[in-house]
Amino acid sequence: MRVGGDGDPLFYQFEGPMLRLMVDENYRLLVRGDQHQFLRDAADGSLPMESLWVYRFYDQAATTFTEPAPEGVLARLWGRLQQTVSAKGFDIDQAAAGLYDLVMLVRAKTGAEQVFLVAHSMGGLICRSMIQKVCAERDRRAAKDIVARLFTYGTPHGGIAFEIGALDWVQEAFGPAGSDIFSPAKMYGYLTPGKKFGDRPRPKDDWDPQAVDPKVLPASRIFCLVGTNPEDYGEPRLVVGPKSDGLVRIERAHVRGAHRAYVHRSHSGRYGEVNSEEGYQSLRRFLFGRWGATVMLRGLPAYPSDMGTRPEEDRWPVWQADMRLTVRGLPIVLSEQTAEHWCPIQINEELARHVDTADTPVPLASTFLMDPRHEAELARERHEEVGAAGHGGRLRYVLTLRVFKLVESDGGFRFREHLEQVPDWSDTLIVDVGTNEAGDGLTAWAAWNSEVRGANDLNDPITEGLPPERRHALTFEKDRDGQVCRVDLPVIAKSLPVLGEEAHLKIRIDDRLGETTRA
Repeated sequence: MRVGGDGDPLFYQFEGPMLRLMVDENYRLLVRGDQHQFLRDAADGSLPMESLWVYRFYDQAATTFTEPAPEGVLARLWGRLQQTVSAKGFDIDQAAAGLYDLVMLVRAKTGAEQVFLVAHSMGGLICRSMIQKVCAERDRRAAKDIVARLFTYGTPHGGIAFEIGALDWVQEAFGPAGSDIFSPAKMYGYLTPGKKFGDRPRPKDDWDPQAVDPKVLPASRIFCLVGTNPEDYGEPRLVVGPKSDGLVRIERAHVRGAHRAYVHRSHSGRYGEVNSEEGYQSLRRFLFGRWGATVMLRGLPAYPSDMGTRPEEDRWPVWQADMRLTVRGLPIVLSEQTAEHWCPIQINEELARHVDTADTPVPLASTFLMDPRHEAELARERHEEVGAAGHGGRLRYVLTLRVFKLVESDGGFRFREHLEQVPDWSDTLIVDVGTNEAGDGLTAWAAWNSEVRGANDLNDPITEGLPPERRHALTFEKDRDGQVCRVDLPVIAKSLPVLGEEAHLKIRIDDRLGETTRA
């Protein structure tokens, strides 16, 4: 919803991810009474690979058709909060085993070698339990052999933590059927082969709940949608805190090294992550995109190794960056990390992780590019016009950056010279991407918005608005990271000490053709 030219709000309707997969990618939701019974009765190899199967893991603990016991007001409130995170009688190991059985059945009935897993909230932990534990215990095969990609909406990969220390007792009070399932230490039992729920890691294990062994499933095959709006999600937001989607804290909602997008949506509900255009666009691009694109900030000055021991007056100020990633033709921002949404890019922290490296990468964004030929083929099947034809088959991706400086002192902020919401530098990189003449690679044109005269949509490719010597396409070269190219930051940006004269963006393109079997 946004305000139109007459000042009145205009409404945009989103149909939902399941229906959109059926429309955009020709998937089918096969339901005839009982979906699982229909699946079991089908002959092997008789069902289409482009099919949707719903794993109803909560049914084992459902009380829909049982008469509830009488309870008072406090008991009802307690039960409502408990049901927010789990259900009575729920067993996560059993649920993961059931998912494994369903996956193997779908593979047999469709003939697909691998499946895509799409999960919300605890469903993501069910998937991880199957991937990391059940696969190894049941047939000793790596999950990567049967799972092509895993996409999670608002999954507490690092557990759930409460903001208010006095309410930590809630987690223990819920017990195994409640939020104790999300205790990082308890997650060890259902994410580790040979362990059971309740087992805890030893200190020497150095166990991290947010890590997935790349031999089991590479992080490049995982995408985590991270919600940043706690305001639209009921009672739990009061104890989880503001830096969350209302239930899952931002820093705990991803797998280490996995692709991710940050969206200003809540954990669930009418305005939640699943029922959002933002979530669907990341989902579709991750599952079906031909190319993966990663943007990194490089060439920054080395972070002083003694920064933590320096006197306060000699330390660096806090440098943060806001980032927004948008795509031409979409009514939403694909990903955004901003201070306003509690998740700016912490440049100091990123630099400190690479103390010994002068050429320090700071990850900014990753997304996936659809193959124009795939889009054209789908459009022809639907007897529609090919939408990208007006741009010569080129896609436009836009990365907005705003860099801020904050001065902290004695645990607080110093506002004497501060200008709120005024960046020390901001600009927008516009990148047009198309296939090369051979059709087996990409060609791109890029320009900073501050260089382009007039409305940016009048220049296509975007370099048409630049002097003749700047109208050439980007040059991609092969290195150990794949196909890469360099885009220098504007001169004014390089004047900031945290960026410096060598600061530039590195864009990496990975061709995913043939990486997985469509499932």
